[in-house]
Amino acid sequence: PQVVTIHDLAPFRLAGKYDALRMFYGKQVVKRLARRADAVTAVSETTAADIREFFNVSPERLSVIYNGIDHERFFPLPREEIARRLPITADWSEPWWIYVARLEHPGKNHLRLLQAFASVCAASPTSSFRLVLAGADWHGAAEIHQAIAASPVRDRIHCAGFVPDEDLPAWYSGARALVFPSLFEGFGLPPIEAMACGCPVLCSDRGSLLEVTGGAAGIFDPEEPHAIAASMQNLLASKEQQTALIQAGLLRAAQFRWECCAKETVALYDRASGKPNQQNL
Repeated sequence: PQVVTIHDLAPFRLAGKYDALRMFYGKQVVKRLARRADAVTAVSETTAADIREFFNVSPERLSVIYNGIDHERFFPLPREEIARRLPITADWSEPWWIYVARLEHPGKNHLRLLQAFASVCAASPTSSFRLVLAGADWHGAAEIHQAIAASPVRDRIHCAGFVPDEDLPAWYSGARALVFPSLFEGFGLPPIEAMACGCPVLCSDRGSLLEVTGGAAGIFDPEEPHAIAASMQNLLASKEQQTALIQAGLLRAAQFRWECCAKETVALYDRASGKPNQQNL
């Protein structure tokens, strides 16, 4: 059987997300693959709704199978382990804010986050917070680097580049919060990874992010820098909110496991091929 997994339909939802060739692939080639497939899986209900709308795939051929995360890797780390794993120095006296996403403009919305971070720093002049941008350069990265160079708090913005999988838990565990202002996601793994590491999550309300974070994140409008800044400042001001988001996040992250994803995927392939479901025998 031919089974197609679709992670998002960003080309239909976000202008300028990719270059012209990738936009064509996402809109035309993926549509043809989906229409010919025996079964189509989406990684979220949001993506499934987009598939029905833009590809006209019948409901009986469409399934939702959520992504998972590796809980043996993503869990809260103690401070000494964070310091051992990361290239941080003694002047990093306060936890940092972190955004884990490739440096992509406009889709990942770094420019508005930079504006928000500058506002938070101006409102807290005695703090020494840093903003860590963890991700490799991609489409539109030059504009992001220009904005960093022009920022009044550029000395407090750290571009970590591509972060190896083994280092991500330490970055999450040491952060004050993950701030995730993406303009569109078909699923959004970093918020769930951060939650599993005991890191509070402040998140955009776009794409699948409300669905996936499931009420365990602070939510903001990503097109309003003042809303992003207000969300960050509210978290700074409230230990109760920090604790509540940590606890809610740990519970939410526990619901996403690759073992469940794998079992559901195997069952889908069995159904598509006409095999009996071995789990029910």
